[in-house]
Amino acid sequence: MITKLSHATIYVLDQDRAKDFYVDKLGFEVRDDITMGEEFEGAGQGFRWLTVSPPSQPDVQYILADCAMGHSPENTEELRALVAKGAIGGGVFITDDCHKTHAELTERGVVFLQEPAERPYGVEAVFRDDSGNWFSLTETR
Repeated sequence: MITKLSHATIYVLDQDRAKDFYVDKLGFEVRDDITMGEEFEGAGQGFRWLTVSPPSQPDVQYILADCAMGHSPENTEELRALVAKGAIGGGVFITDDCHKTHAELTERGVVFLQEPAERPYGVEAVFRDDSGNWFSLTETR
């Protein structure tokens, strides 16, 4: 029986830049940053396992995955193009105060696509990470 979700993947264009963005701008904490050996890819090359999570939720980790991880070269390029043009939404991050968090993140250089606005489910703003993925920042009712 499945008991919970422990990891979710966010495809990024540059893992070092993504690490800086999620840690320095969003305030997440690094959970894992290790290089896996060649035996894990089968194509003779290893990969970097980089995970982060909000300090208040260490049991759910976001894998900041290189677009090549687990994909053919053709699919890697297609995925990179989709990420870069902002075609992929990464999900919803919850906050206690959307207006306050929006102001703090804006000050840290986070780019918002939508300012905080009243919605039927709460207050929502939308931002992009440094790769192009967009996320909802939501204060629920």
